[in-house]
Amino acid sequence: MKYALIGCGRISPNHIEATKNNNLEFVAMCDVLPEAMEEKSDKFGLEKVKKYTDYKEMLEKEKPELVAIATESGKHAAIALDCIAERCNLIIEKPIALSIADADAIITAGQKAGVVVCANHQNRFNKSVQYIRKALESGRFGKLSHGAAHVRWNRGKGYYEQAPWRGTWAQDGGCLMNQCIHNIDLLRWMMGDDIDEVMAYTAQIEHDYLETEDLGMALVKFSNGSYGLIEGTTNVYPKNLEETLYIFGEKGTAKAAGTSDNIIEEWRFTDELDDPDKVKEQFSENPPNVYGFGHTPLYADVIDAIKNHRRPLVDAEAGKRALELVLAIYKSAAEHRPVKLPLTECSTLDFVGRFDK
Repeated sequence: MKYALIGCGRISPNHIEATKNNNLEFVAMCDVLPEAMEEKSDKFGLEKVKKYTDYKEMLEKEKPELVAIATESGKHAAIALDCIAERCNLIIEKPIALSIADADAIITAGQKAGVVVCANHQNRFNKSVQYIRKALESGRFGKLSHGAAHVRWNRGKGYYEQAPWRGTWAQDGGCLMNQCIHNIDLLRWMMGDDIDEVMAYTAQIEHDYLETEDLGMALVKFSNGSYGLIEGTTNVYPKNLEETLYIFGEKGTAKAAGTSDNIIEEWRFTDELDDPDKVKEQFSENPPNVYGFGHTPLYADVIDAIKNHRRPLVDAEAGKRALELVLAIYKSAAEHRPVKLPLTECSTLDFVGRFDK
């Protein structure tokens, strides 16, 4: 299967490794910065992979079957629509877009073209997360009470200076949209997807050189009667502390923790079907960074979905749901009121000037 990568920045090594691990025919890469491509080429032995600074030229000449988009977030939608127009299957790094309208456009275009479109929420493929999901689907938790998603990380000025688009409303969003959306996706997925209402606060505490928030807290009322708590920040001193996901039900409690929900720390169920200590040992991983090991199995799922004409585990609709929840949090915080879902329209651009002093 012919594969191409658009965007050779911070997350691209995970895509490149996933490409190799799944034996894809890596035909081309694209970035507006030639030095970024050269650096990845030297590091991963990609001398034979063709390099382009114009993705449209790359699509026309190489005609890849599968394309991964790993550019700045604000460019995801336009590139995705161009790729779909060329009948390319897609893996789109999170977030899938920065507006409801763009997410809807991607979904509609993908369906009309008959291509597979995947939102790159790779933490769904963590061993820990998969095992929690299995317990949930088999009813082991009983009636759900509530869940909680915490992302307690650190991002300093150097991180934002590496790429000026970070922390802008036009190209990124704040800590909730960039750093926390993976865990927000997991919470929504686990707690039933459908949401009635969101109440939230966001703030800019330490990063006054950004346009966006560095702290967000929200309460979520799910349609099935359960509730969710979201806490996300890039202000934790002096470095990343944890990313945790809690699921509480009448018959079970589970906690995924570690750098990216990759370790099971709590496992308690009334049915006692498995040994908690063995579960913690068997379904925990220790990845080298917050990106985890999920890209390789996500790619495998997408490849299988293409071959078997099915939806991927994390389809474009799932990407829209994660985006929608972040935008609802922004809207609630900005307007100082509860926000009902679904959102018919909303964009990060609606919040330009939110934290201007």
